[in-house]
Amino acid sequence: MARLAQTAGLTDIQQEILSTVRDFVDKEIIPVATELEHRDEYPQRIVDGLKELGLFGLMIPEEYGGLGESLLTYALCVEEIARGWMSVSGIINTHFIVAYMLKQHGTQEQKDHFLPRMAAGDIRGAFSMSEPGLGSDVSAITSKAVKDGEEYVLNGQKMWLTNGGTSSLVAVLVRSDEGHPEGTAPHKSMTTFLVEKEPGFGEVRPGLTIPGKIDKMGYKGVDTTELIMDGLRIPANRVLGGVTGRGFYQMMDGVEVGRVNVAARGCGVAQRAFELGVQYAQQRHTFGKAIAQHQAIQFKLAEMATKVEAAHAMMVNAARKKDSGERNDLEAGMAKYLASEYCKEVVEDAFRIHGGYGFSKEYEIERLYREAPMLLIGEGTAEIQKMIIGRRLLEEYRFQG
Repeated sequence: MARLAQTAGLTDIQQEILSTVRDFVDKEIIPVATELEHRDEYPQRIVDGLKELGLFGLMIPEEYGGLGESLLTYALCVEEIARGWMSVSGIINTHFIVAYMLKQHGTQEQKDHFLPRMAAGDIRGAFSMSEPGLGSDVSAITSKAVKDGEEYVLNGQKMWLTNGGTSSLVAVLVRSDEGHPEGTAPHKSMTTFLVEKEPGFGEVRPGLTIPGKIDKMGYKGVDTTELIMDGLRIPANRVLGGVTGRGFYQMMDGVEVGRVNVAARGCGVAQRAFELGVQYAQQRHTFGKAIAQHQAIQFKLAEMATKVEAAHAMMVNAARKKDSGERNDLEAGMAKYLASEYCKEVVEDAFRIHGGYGFSKEYEIERLYREAPMLLIGEGTAEIQKMIIGRRLLEEYRFQG
């Protein structure tokens, strides 16, 4: 086992889970990832393997058929999976955010209805906040739900929906003015709806359309789509938690889990880039010796390894903070910011070590070079993380004049 990115204090069960996932990644993901990515092909066989391993129920409580594991265990599994292919970690990320939101905020009926089938992988989750004109300003959401008897009618367009086609349950954040008078703060007039649908593209249920996949620079294989609601009717018992106006807080709670996930993905991709760089540096010879023997390359490897180790430590700290029940937006923001930035830098250094061959699609580093930038944006840009970190620091270090 590699020396980098080790985690102290794991239980025997956690170590066994990670060993199983690592073995699966080495045997079932890494050998096929680049070929599938170049074809932009959904990794169905890999997903079926994850289902057999029980990973779709990793954080779902045992009473609902899951494994009842911690966020730390989940994050470490994500790190391993992203090391193999980041897109696969994206497939399970949105699923777990929805499962977490249900576990934390759902009514008992909603938990009983969804969580057992989510644990088995029979229901795949996705969540949707963003809109075409939205960006980072969640308060500017225009999609709207209007009460009509025992139902709500939803209209609007959502954007950047990961697993939009393959999911069968989508947690959708929209504005709901019912019960919230004019002038109410925007974040207090938002509601999360649990929208069930058929997997696939086109009209997947009356009033709900999932157009085809968005063509992306990287992060291929996993389907990223729009979601269009035109008179979509949802029963009132599919309001998450049963009460309107709480959607923003529910989503932000889920996004904290998502930020730990993105940090874990950054750690995994960075680890793989380091592995590729250090391996190539020992194989490639110039001026009569392996380039790993040149001081300039050793300096680069030293910097890469230090960044991998630092990002991993911050990610683990953020996960453990959330598991403790404490507020972790500061730690999650720091971990997501550092891990995504360091991932980009480590991947670029590995790319430079490969020289001209790094530009060839025959080499795995080319794929990583296109995947890393997504982490700079997903679950909040670096600028958003800095705002969160700065505000929280001012709360913690308030000057008493």
